[in-house]
Amino acid sequence: MGVVAALWRYPVKSMAGERLTEVAVGERGLDGDRLYAVRDASGKFGSGKNSTRFRRMPGLHAFAARYDGDVPVVTFPDGRVLPGTGITTELADALSIPDVELAKEAEIPHHDEAPVHLVTTSSLAWLAERAPGVVLDERRFRANVLLDTGSSPDRAEESWVGARVRLGEVELEVLRKAVRCVMVGLPCEDLPAAPGLLKTISEVNDVSFGVQARVVRGGVLRVGDVHEVGCTAPHTP
Repeated sequence: MGVVAALWRYPVKSMAGERLTEVAVGERGLDGDRLYAVRDASGKFGSGKNSTRFRRMPGLHAFAARYDGDVPVVTFPDGRVLPGTGITTELADALSIPDVELAKEAEIPHHDEAPVHLVTTSSLAWLAERAPGVVLDERRFRANVLLDTGSSPDRAEESWVGARVRLGEVELEVLRKAVRCVMVGLPCEDLPAAPGLLKTISEVNDVSFGVQARVVRGGVLRVGDVHEVGCTAPHTP
């Protein structure tokens, strides 16, 4: 058992996000998380890696987003702060990609693998020992939830795959370990670049860090909520 130490929501996929003290959680994850993404002229969405739906957009990590009500507000790398409505030209110029726009999620979620991403303090401490000189916190991994696991074993969350975890009112099923990409080594807000971090994670943990989960029971999730690992749950794709 331990507690929820931090909550993060990312209004726009692959941009820096906002730290919260509480948030509603439903089937698609934290309310408003990755609800928007930058879409190019071909219909692909900006991400840290290439896939059938996503394309890597260098520079996207240097933006940040937060909500003003239901509207995402975007902070540009040059310090401009603009509402997410009608910033097509500004995004195109800043990213040097023509015909991009901020697009709200439609039928298919903007999440890479699962609605909720968890990391633990024990895993961060374990990785810090193997990546000396790297400034580490959960923001490098775009985690939604940081769990303070105290003196739990290293990479405690990896043993939860296939199990249910209760976080206050919310219950999650841990589906798999999270596979990392180049984003972990990019500068983010006050975190400097860590160009060798992805290689380190690859060497010591097969390119994975943290876990991905789905929501079994929603509710309001709060910093300070107690977390507890429950019984093994049947997997539902």
